[in-house]
Amino acid sequence: MKLNETQIQYLFDFTRQHYVEYYDLQSELVDHLANAIEQAISENPNLSFEQALSAEFKKFGIFGFMDVVEKRQGALTRKYHKMVWAHFMEFFRLPKIVLSLGAVVFGFYFLKSITYKEAVFASVFAVITFGLLLKMIIEVTLRRKKAEKKEKRWLFEEIMYGYGSVTSFFILPLQLIDLFYRKAVFLSDIAMWVSSFLIVAYAIVCYVMIYVIPSKAKEYLGKMYPEYLMQEV
Repeated sequence: MKLNETQIQYLFDFTRQHYVEYYDLQSELVDHLANAIEQAISENPNLSFEQALSAEFKKFGIFGFMDVVEKRQGALTRKYHKMVWAHFMEFFRLPKIVLSLGAVVFGFYFLKSITYKEAVFASVFAVITFGLLLKMIIEVTLRRKKAEKKEKRWLFEEIMYGYGSVTSFFILPLQLIDLFYRKAVFLSDIAMWVSSFLIVAYAIVCYVMIYVIPSKAKEYLGKMYPEYLMQEV
């Protein structure tokens, strides 16, 4: 038995009713449910569509689709972080490495020339972090307004535009600010070289997250979900 369009649409509605908001996850679940229902009915022709759906849904356990959503979100978040890392590493390959090393050297001599090194170090990290947070808030607001105007939402799109995927990047700068500001660690040139590198590296990560990934978002999403490009036309 092959499910008809009405039954397929019912499965999409069913996933939405069970708190699956994103179209890409809905599509995966609908495909899984449809195949399972078709197989169940072919093995037992007396089984109705509703009965087969109920039996298959019970296999997901008491939390329903929540586990599937969480696992998929985790997998896509890891994919996002790998993308950030790949673009970050580009700044340490030719020709961008020249600019990166130049920034590290400039940072070293700048720290060496000033008196209140701890305060400056903490301030630079705080400014970069604030810029990332501000950009994320603006982007999230714009994406939510856009989401209200279209029916389909895509999980990977929202991860790339900052829906909860950048919070882990705030932990490191906060820890470094606390360490460097409260303790006198700027006692050697090595410490200042390390500090300069950390500032430049963190600035590059934020630049990748704020500008590089969003600029390539449509390209990445189009490769994963060809249907995404169709809705953008």
